[in-house]
Amino acid sequence: MTKKLLSVVFLFLSILSFSQNITLSDKAAVSIFTCGRGNELYTTFGHTAIRIKDESNNLDVVYNYGAFDFNTENFYLKFVKGDLQYFINASSYDDFIYEYQMEKREVIEQTLNFSPTQKQELFDLLNASLYSEERSYTYKFIDRNCTTMVVEKINKMIGKELIQKVDDTSISYRELLYPYFANHFYYKLGINIIFGAKTDNKAVKLFLPSELMHSLDKATIDEIPLVVKKETLIQGNELESGFHFVDSIYFIALLLLILVVTNKKKVFLTYLFIAGLLGLFLSLVGLYSLHKELLWNYNALLFDPLFLLLPFLKGKWFKKVIQTCFVFLGIYIVVLSTKPHLWLMLPFIAATAYMLWKLQKSERK
Repeated sequence: MTKKLLSVVFLFLSILSFSQNITLSDKAAVSIFTCGRGNELYTTFGHTAIRIKDESNNLDVVYNYGAFDFNTENFYLKFVKGDLQYFINASSYDDFIYEYQMEKREVIEQTLNFSPTQKQELFDLLNASLYSEERSYTYKFIDRNCTTMVVEKINKMIGKELIQKVDDTSISYRELLYPYFANHFYYKLGINIIFGAKTDNKAVKLFLPSELMHSLDKATIDEIPLVVKKETLIQGNELESGFHFVDSIYFIALLLLILVVTNKKKVFLTYLFIAGLLGLFLSLVGLYSLHKELLWNYNALLFDPLFLLLPFLKGKWFKKVIQTCFVFLGIYIVVLSTKPHLWLMLPFIAATAYMLWKLQKSERK
């Protein structure tokens, strides 16, 4: 560990001291790394990095825009608010690859057909970012991340929108992200609950590593393919798969069914109160957070903040609130009817409708 740390410090100091004076040779190469997905949440979408290699200058550096500091004060509050600072760092090729070898995650390299002048300009831009205010940027899930920053730097160097999205733009961001959670049910459930209406817009923004890889494959400069070489540096393992009952919608449905068959008013009110707290959070977090993906969250129609009033009401006000909740639930069903996560929310819809109906019925008696 000490040896690795010293090598990183040495590389950092070397680049800091000499990067502005280095002139890349004609043999220098610029390539893009597309790193595969992992089993951890933060690796769900993969990763993008830039490699600059020049044997004549004994240089082999990987620039990475996906670095952040877990020790940042109020880290999670900043992440939720949307003002968490990510930054670019540089590491040796060997250290970068070693990490992905240990995690057994795929790494695909695309070598780009840039002129010596373009390579030098990109190299200078990246180093300028390392040692200026550009080093840090405010992370945005769709609009600013490790992939969009790479696209921005390359397009800036070229002077035009060289890299453009070639994948399907007719589907929504929510549909685009859906397959990434195939092996992580609770991640899928949580993401689809907390994300609001923006993720139902057409996915026109290039922001995923795999999308960038596909776009590079199709990109050309003066009708010459941008990618001159593509190879897999690390053959990653397949992600964990297989059916696990506890990690599935069936387990959630079973838990809700157990609540329903108790047929207890206190149980129903407790569940609805907790759901109301969630709905209140969904309604307010969009006002607090700078993440536009959290705005206008129609899931608050299902997890209705009005549920918070039910334990404290009786008589006609109790009935009116339930009737209002039924109206909101009906609107929610209509809104959700065309969304990919409809089946995820069906157990919650059914349980909520039944509980409201039983509470309304018991109040009449």
